[in-house]
Amino acid sequence: MDFYKRAVELKDETIKNRRYIHEHAETGLDIPVTKTFVIEKLKEYGIEPKECGYGITAVLGKGGGKVLLLRADMDALPMPEQSGEEFACPTGKAAHTCGHDFHAAMLLTAAKMLKENEDILEGTVKFMFQPAEETFEGSKNMIENGILEAPKPDAALAYHVSPGKMPVGIFMYNSKGTMMYSVDGFKIIIKGKGSHGAYPHVGVDPINIGVHVHLALQELIARESDPSKACVLTIGQFKAGTAANIIPEEAILQGTIRTNDNAAREKLVRRMKEVAQKTAEVYNGSAEIEMISEVPPLICDTDMTNEIVGFMKELRRLNVAFTRCQKQLVIVGDIDYLTQCMNMEALKDEGTEWPCAHQEETEIIDNDTINQCAECPAICERKFARFMRLLMQHVDAGAGNSFQSEDFFRRNA
Repeated sequence: MDFYKRAVELKDETIKNRRYIHEHAETGLDIPVTKTFVIEKLKEYGIEPKECGYGITAVLGKGGGKVLLLRADMDALPMPEQSGEEFACPTGKAAHTCGHDFHAAMLLTAAKMLKENEDILEGTVKFMFQPAEETFEGSKNMIENGILEAPKPDAALAYHVSPGKMPVGIFMYNSKGTMMYSVDGFKIIIKGKGSHGAYPHVGVDPINIGVHVHLALQELIARESDPSKACVLTIGQFKAGTAANIIPEEAILQGTIRTNDNAAREKLVRRMKEVAQKTAEVYNGSAEIEMISEVPPLICDTDMTNEIVGFMKELRRLNVAFTRCQKQLVIVGDIDYLTQCMNMEALKDEGTEWPCAHQEETEIIDNDTINQCAECPAICERKFARFMRLLMQHVDAGAGNSFQSEDFFRRNA
């Protein structure tokens, strides 16, 4: 079966499913409308879904052999939608601005295609429709409810779109380093002693303690983290008090620690707790730490990743124009899109000047820029197309995946 051809045939259905999920955006663990929709669609496709905690799972295949888990998230972000699209979420409380509506719709289409070809499957495919990715609760909830058991997956695949950031047909993966950073979310509850603002000496000010804790935590990055490792510590919430003239009983700081290294992660989490507690003690208060999420960095299996890329190369309508820069990222381009770009009449002149005043010569054009450039959108798109054509020529010339730096991008973007 030509799976690419079948996917194209199901394009309208995929779009319809995505727009329904988009319009009915829900956040967190409990997403009843989205969950019901996915369950009904799976049943429509002849698949028997099961609830797994707050998520959904299903299994295809004749049993035996390897088990491959395919995963997609379904939840939205807690924010109003301002897209103006006719399928925009009308609640004003949630919006699919991270692309999880794409993911769920794509996995539904994959499930339908695999069900149509279940008789030729060698092994088992297990589906994971996950809620609460944004709050880091969904995967934990489904793991606790057995998603990784009966049958136990031998490998798992997931995909994340980048709407508005990259042109259609570009795929990136990482076969040697960290693909996604760790996320350790934490809440620091600082206990003080309330008093009237006119008598601070009889109380213990948790706001003052919180300020010192916040400043001290920044030193963990500046003075205790290895500069060769990527480490970020952010305090995104600071809540305290209800009145301007009252020193409150407590203050709450919430933040995240992100890194691409397991050892750095372990150290930063440990030191965050120590610094918060010791700093609070210095000012006669105390601090309690609650870990909200504990997600390790995502480091993909090299052999598995290379095998999947090999399958992509085999698809007749996919062309692999790939390069490795210092971050070991690979670009995979749809041949129809790249061919259209490379055949554009304006590209025949290598000396074309690009009159976009707001663009640096070294910048790769993205969709946002194309959309914002009212005076010359076609030229902006041609600039990106020219970059892709030069990249293809470099690959065809035998350079293959041997790029060692970003110099090629700087010279030819």
